[in-house]
This record gives sequence, structure tokens and C-alpha cells, in this order.
Amino acid sequence: MSTLHVDVVSAEESIFSGEARFVVLPGVEGELGIYPRHTPLITKIKPGSVRIETDQGEEIFIFVAGGIIEVQPHAVTVLSDTAIRGKDLDEEKALLAQQQAQEALKNAKSDIDMAMAQSELAVMAAELAAARRFLQRH
Repeated sequence: MSTLHVDVVSAEESIFSGEARFVVLPGVEGELGIYPRHTPLITKIKPGSVRIETDQGEEIFIFVAGGIIEVQPHAVTVLSDTAIRGKDLDEEKALLAQQQAQEALKNAKSDIDMAMAQSELAVMAAELAAARRFLQRH
């Protein structure tokens, strides 16, 4: 069976590095499915869930707050400022952060404040959805 090497890296640490059968990522234009021998690609990803099926059949679940991926025929590299392992996602913390982002959006006094609050709200909504999806599967 053919595999590809996957690295998921945040600004702080390597979150995952190993062999996989396939990877599913949240592309800006929709979900991307990457299998071995995929055409080379560099693109942005949006906040959401990265799902990796390892060569042993285990499913690894990681939340990313956006970023960039590089795909080569036998390797995928995911670079994200923030990446959180599924088991480390905290639904209550994400819900509180989402509420704070909504409050910041209401109190925005400039276009820049509003854009920052909208961006944070989108990330928190994606993290909350990822946490709930992970909990449903596990």
C-alpha cells in the first residue's frame, strides 16, 4: 500500500509527523483530499479540521486556525500559526472565546477592529465545530 509523509507544524511545535494513507484538509475553496502521488500544490487552508488516516488505520484529528499546505507526490506539509490535537480541544474554552469575539465585534469602533473581531470569530466558530466533531467521534 502506498503512503505519504505528513507533517503538521504550528508556530510553537510539531503536532504530527508520520506516514499516512490520506489527509483531508479545509481548503479555502472547499475540502481537499490528498492521497499518495498527488499533483504538487501550494495553497491556503482555512480554519477547520485536518483528518489524517495513518498507515496503521488510526485516525488523527487536528484543528488548524488556517495556514498553508505544500503537497508533493509523497509528502504533505501543513503550516499553521495555531494547531491543536483533537484530544486537546476544549469545547467550553472555545465557546467562551467565541462569545468574547462576538462581544468584541459588537464593540468594534473602527473597520480594523471589526475585521479583527470577525476573523477571530470565524476561527473560534471553526474551533468549536472541530471540538464538537471530535467529541462525537470519540
